[in-house]
Amino acid sequence: MEISMKLISINAIAGLLGSWLATAQPSLTVYNQNFAVVRDRVALDLKAGENSVTYAGATLHLEPDSVVLRDPSKKTDLRILEQSYRAEVLSQGLLLSLNEGKELDFINRDRDGHESTVRGKVIRSGYTPNIPGNAESSGSPIIEVAGQLRFSLPGEPRFPTMGDDGILKPTLTWQLTSDRAAKLDAELSYVTGGMSWSAAYNLISPEKGDTLDIVGWVTIDNQSGTAFENASLKLMAGDVNKLQMPMPRLAMRAEAFGEAKTAAVTEKAFDEFHLYQLPRATTLRNGETKQVEFLRATGVKAPTLYIYDGANIPWENYRGFPEEGLRNNREFGTQSNPKVWVMREFKNTKENGLGLPLPRGRARFYRQDNADGRPEFTGENSIDHTPQGETVRIRTGDAFDLVGSRTRSDYSLSVKEDQLEEAFEIKLRNRKKETVEIRVAERLYRWVNWEIVQKSDEYAKVDSRNIEFRVTLKPDEEKVVSYRVRYNWK
Repeated sequence: MEISMKLISINAIAGLLGSWLATAQPSLTVYNQNFAVVRDRVALDLKAGENSVTYAGATLHLEPDSVVLRDPSKKTDLRILEQSYRAEVLSQGLLLSLNEGKELDFINRDRDGHESTVRGKVIRSGYTPNIPGNAESSGSPIIEVAGQLRFSLPGEPRFPTMGDDGILKPTLTWQLTSDRAAKLDAELSYVTGGMSWSAAYNLISPEKGDTLDIVGWVTIDNQSGTAFENASLKLMAGDVNKLQMPMPRLAMRAEAFGEAKTAAVTEKAFDEFHLYQLPRATTLRNGETKQVEFLRATGVKAPTLYIYDGANIPWENYRGFPEEGLRNNREFGTQSNPKVWVMREFKNTKENGLGLPLPRGRARFYRQDNADGRPEFTGENSIDHTPQGETVRIRTGDAFDLVGSRTRSDYSLSVKEDQLEEAFEIKLRNRKKETVEIRVAERLYRWVNWEIVQKSDEYAKVDSRNIEFRVTLKPDEEKVVSYRVRYNWK
């Protein structure tokens, strides 16, 4: 099969790489750690001296001390004297809290639509400020009606005015000073929470064979509390160090989208990370999830591997356990795991139809059923950030028709307890209709100073504490692999 990868050619990328100030587009760089950097422009009509400016396009999870406002043209000496950030947007709960101790009219409607008015005094609003997204559910209101207290609203409240304390969107207010009168487009940037992106891979195989077709998606999730119209988007992949600040979470809402068109996503190394540029502007509404295809590869060679790791060791039970204790524990590592793992492995190279740094994400595997031509789901796992040229190995499940068992046949500890010999037998059975190779992974977990003194088959040393036997089994064949290891710690 011809190997190719479609990373779709770019038509207008040069224009996107120009100054974002030339258009009205906001610009976002979204990190896969639930935060983003937002860049926008603010039109300023300044007088010489002090100016009051309001910006109502901020997010609900803005980090106020990350705000940078500057004149990129450097025509003015622009400085911020004072900044205020308010995320407490106008709501019924907020207005109730502003009218505590006051009487309001509450409207009721009967089945015929006739209205009646109840007069009540707001004793407690039940509203707790500064909890975005949860303000309406932080307590029960208390309303006094005709000398009696009610722990619910007696109707729909009517408020006399919005007041000066009400805002409709999260808002930044600045007191600015300028050395001269000027009209300019100031550059605003800040860090915000509530935005994230992730990668996902769909890998489809024919019913027989070791090739894959791979489609990669990026999913951008906006829970920031603000919509971004016609925004330029970049995605940063890698583990960027970021202090985690406590942040309330908005109620989740996802919008469904149909199949995305193939998009021209470009990638480049940036500092110690990788930066992906989406080629076209997009509108990202609050609470919206969008997908963009960023990778399409066909004919990727990805052989199936069968791995038998027979030592069923509950490592979580030994966390913090001293190594001497494990070394001298007679029963350690004697439990057997009967499952043979199914793995898929492929090289992330141009020669193998890939060669693009792969961001961390979920990988779903499908095999096509030749009977009806439909792909069937066969397992999933995740891959880590994988540079170009590296090998990806993913466990997709356990083999149904391959069985293993592992038994310790001997254990001998010297009188001085400075030498130990241990012998094992690994039995493998192939109930498939075709010949398979099973890789037997053995962990030499007692000590780093070891020697294989007897063996039934040749092995390869993987690292200082792991060896691997490769065993070929014909249909319905059973084989036994045995070895004896000697540990020394004198």
